Amino acid sequence: MEEKKNIGKLLLGEWNTKTIVAVAVGAALFGVLMCYGGIPVFTNTSLTTAMLVPVIVGGLFGPLPAFVAAGVGNVIADLIGGWGMWFDWSIGNAVMAFCVGLLPVYGANIKEGVFEVKHMVIYAICCILGNVISFGVITPIFTVIFYGGDLEVTFIQAFAATLGNFAVLVVVGIPVLKVLANRYKSRSNLAQEHSDNY
Repeated sequence: MEEKKNIGKLLLGEWNTKTIVAVAVGAALFGVLMCYGGIPVFTNTSLTTAMLVPVIVGGLFGPLPAFVAAGVGNVIADLIGGWGMWFDWSIGNAVMAFCVGLLPVYGANIKEGVFEVKHMVIYAICCILGNVISFGVITPIFTVIFYGGDLEVTFIQAFAATLGNFAVLVVVGIPVLKVLANRYKSRSNLAQEHSDNY
């Protein structure tokens, strides 16, 4: 019988070579897609496919890997874009990705093909709360700490980011997670059938 993981292990995820490679590739993709894979919706804010990176990394490897991929990825985006380093948004995106990657905590297990309707609902709620906390609280706090910036602009950007992110994370993210779960489930079934034949 498989040992049930405690909450700490679920939050940390399982770190091995595959996880490290996935986080590194995810961070690079996040950075590139933040720069070139989005539709501008407000100043320095886009409806971006980069948000699918924490969905996939979080779904397959857990919250902390998603956190690292998005946080480092945002720094890479700043470097590629040449618009300066905005660590307030890097931290905000990292926290948002952590919330998106909480799937194993509430019982969703993409690698075992477990992603039911109840998991989809909880996932959507985590995405909403994660974006509100990240961009409505975390990012503005670090904007003041790091840059002493104009919070009115930050809050407008945060609102635009939350709406845009929610559209990608939920409208596109849920089907992506379901497809991944079904693929892993079918592989598992094939492996089981194969073992039963011998």
